[in-house]
Amino acid sequence: MITASLTLLEQHFNYLRKNLIQSDGIERAAYVLCGEVHIESEPWDGQPHRKLISHEVLSVPEKDIVSNSSTHVTWTTDSFVKALKLAQTKKLTVAIFHSHPEGMADFSAQDDTNEPELLELAQNRNGSNTQLLSVILTPDGGIVGRLWISQQIYIPLRMIRIIGSSIDLHYPERGRGVPAQAFHRQALAFGEALNQDLSMLRVGVVGCGGTGSAIAMLLPKLGFRNIALFDKDTVEETNLNRLHGACHKDIGHPKVEVVARSLTELGLGVKVKTYLTWIVEAECRDALKSCDVIFGCTDDHMGRLLLNRFAYYYATPVFDMGLAIEVSQAEPPEIKALDGRVTVLAPAAKHTCLLCRGVINPIMARDEALKRNNPSEYERRKLEAYVLGEENPSPSVALFTTSVAIMAIEELVHRLQGFRGDAGAVAQRVRKFHLMTDRRPGANPNPNCPVCGTHEYWGRGDVVPFLNLVE
Repeated sequence: MITASLTLLEQHFNYLRKNLIQSDGIERAAYVLCGEVHIESEPWDGQPHRKLISHEVLSVPEKDIVSNSSTHVTWTTDSFVKALKLAQTKKLTVAIFHSHPEGMADFSAQDDTNEPELLELAQNRNGSNTQLLSVILTPDGGIVGRLWISQQIYIPLRMIRIIGSSIDLHYPERGRGVPAQAFHRQALAFGEALNQDLSMLRVGVVGCGGTGSAIAMLLPKLGFRNIALFDKDTVEETNLNRLHGACHKDIGHPKVEVVARSLTELGLGVKVKTYLTWIVEAECRDALKSCDVIFGCTDDHMGRLLLNRFAYYYATPVFDMGLAIEVSQAEPPEIKALDGRVTVLAPAAKHTCLLCRGVINPIMARDEALKRNNPSEYERRKLEAYVLGEENPSPSVALFTTSVAIMAIEELVHRLQGFRGDAGAVAQRVRKFHLMTDRRPGANPNPNCPVCGTHEYWGRGDVVPFLNLVE
């Protein structure tokens, strides 16, 4: 059975609320062109899923309004046909948003009559497979939606996410779930709604080393139930000082399986899916696209390059982490720098991408791809000094990899619950452990950056090739 959900960019949601819900109490409407995400099988329930993402908002011109009141709005179909034409050109789906000023958070009998007729018009113009999204806004902040797949059948949206400096979730029965006793004391701090939100989220952890295994072990203890782990590597003896959940007998076993075993043994009802491969591989795509949030714990540039684009195309917040320790050659070594970093990637203001922040080195990403795809050519170029890297292992300490993991989870919890206050979201935080200071370095996007310097691909969803990357 297919399910459906919607992701709204915060700036689109704010525009819609401002323009559709006004003090005069009159119904208003607008169109939203949505990127399409097709998921053949979600990891946790095995069902196909259709995710829509807001990409562009189009107003219904005032001249097209036939009549409106506190209980209805009607307009000519001229602007709807124009929206359909643009959607067909851009391979997007049209959504119709309208307000219910009197607060009814459900579809009216008139909606039930009008929407199949609009779908018929859409299918006659854009093809029989065309679908139509319908969404209602109410003055109290309510939002509900449904996806029409035929004139007789619609799918209620399982979840609506509003993504920006915060993460706002809307789903049926939110706030009315059965409290979980295991998380009662957490609810005393943050409220019961957060526990329910965490249990609903689908979370990906890319990289199961020092930071990734720490993230993964904490997630079930906070109430997350649906987790996907991605890592190609196996446990080595040098990992044991910082790989949570691993012991000596696990040497040689895949990290994802070791961490998954530890999560399951907690007995907190978590569902863990594992992917023993690089995330650049096609077999990871359904799982990545199914995630509501992703923790980027990989230390390779190619993986970061993919997640960097993914966050903007799919409007999926990515919490990217890094730890840099610089020491002298003395014995014992002297710490020159000990920096932990958490960067939040999302299609929102002030969330500059990793390329524009200088975190990703494109040349090293190229060399990593070559090493995986053509090892013999990589070795030849390394001998001729045409590749970067291959230096001595970087220092790593469990104290600090775990601390960086906690920084990332704190940022996610704030964006869901807001415990730091209105200005508490931080796009990039650098903690200088050796100096006992936190910094929030800003960065402006390169205007020519195809990821964060333009809105062209924000919320674009599925494109061919995947993420417009060369395959």
